[in-house]
Amino acid sequence: MSENEELNPYNNDENVENSTETNVEELAEVIAEFEQYRERLVNETMTAAQKAKLPQKAAMAKIEPELAKIDAGLETLRAQLAALTTNN
Repeated sequence: MSENEELNPYNNDENVENSTETNVEELAEVIAEFEQYRERLVNETMTAAQKAKLPQKAAMAKIEPELAKIDAGLETLRAQLAALTTNN
């Protein structure tokens, strides 16, 4: 192996495998955090709507665009996670 290859950690299969494992773990954490954020957003909105005596449908309609963005992001992240886990 030349000096350049020794200095490049991505030429080492073990480092690439560890990097993939790290990416899978990080991606799983981000997905979990997004799911928690979505749940908290819905719960806090419903609590605020009850306090303000607003109909539940009206409150959900207000946050629906944000929920759609979160759901789309979650779908993308889950697809990335599936791609990483099936490639291993």
